[in-house]
Amino acid sequence: MRNGMKSEKLAWLIRRHGIEMTHLSGGSHIGAVLSVADIIAVLYANILDYKPEEPKWNGRDRVILSKGHAGAAIYAALAESGFFPVEELKTHYQNGGRLSGHVSHHLPGVDFSTGSLGHGLSAAAGIAYALKKDQKAGRVFAVLGDGECDEGSVWEAALFANHFRLNNLIAVVDHNHMQSLDFQENTLEIEDFGSKWRAFGWNVIEINGNNHEELKAAFQKAKENGKESEHKPMMILANTVKGCGISFMQNDILWHYRFPHDGWEYDCAVNELHQTKPEGVEDPYTPEGIPNPVLPTESDDINNDHTLTYTWKTTYPEKMRRVEAKSGSGEREYRV
Repeated sequence: MRNGMKSEKLAWLIRRHGIEMTHLSGGSHIGAVLSVADIIAVLYANILDYKPEEPKWNGRDRVILSKGHAGAAIYAALAESGFFPVEELKTHYQNGGRLSGHVSHHLPGVDFSTGSLGHGLSAAAGIAYALKKDQKAGRVFAVLGDGECDEGSVWEAALFANHFRLNNLIAVVDHNHMQSLDFQENTLEIEDFGSKWRAFGWNVIEINGNNHEELKAAFQKAKENGKESEHKPMMILANTVKGCGISFMQNDILWHYRFPHDGWEYDCAVNELHQTKPEGVEDPYTPEGIPNPVLPTESDDINNDHTLTYTWKTTYPEKMRRVEAKSGSGEREYRV
């Protein structure tokens, strides 16, 4: 069952909910929410089989958001798809609420709690294996971040999935090319990314992960994957833009952790989204946008490079050196 909403509309709502949820809660990872929004929207609007009124339906497709820190995107998609009231999204990160910062299985429609990076693909492979052994319907979709592919557990799961020919497993990497405090290639080189997955026995499709038509075509090919004689698992490398949809958040690592504060950050983010709002979509928070927005000034930190590569200087601290000094106990002393 689909939610009946076009993927483009759902993607816009995921972004709008994400801005509001992180703004209200002071929670992190809006950049990751924005980059994965199109992937999640196409899944829930066009691809997945599910029943909101029966979340544990045996024939359902499973989604494991391995990059669980982008959980606001899944929460928004589930709410808009009827799993729980949209109004509950305002309780994101709140004490006593169900919408924890990382994905929680206490929500209907969530099969596995995630956020400890590198675990999601292993869980997804195990579920896919169990479904095949029991000859049950349903596919398993694992959505990974590219940064977590530095984890060895990801590649162990990749080997496992190939060995057991898990053609009911479709993995998607939200390849936004940034992680933690820098660009991915500056943190730990991973390219040629596609060749690595092919070497591990996977079928690989590389696409623009913010383009809905390319996403739909890739997922359709993944659905047909199970009919192929080689029975390989499928990897979709979805090249995306961190912070996609908000100009001052795009490709800025600052927004991996930062949330939209009161003032120009929130006002400008909302109004930029309103400039791309699809026809027929209602903003549940600011229906007309922000009439008199606060705008950034020259003193505000905007459109700057915040990557570790740019800000880290090898001269910090300038005169750091190790001085080996012998003391009565024979211990080494480190001085500046």
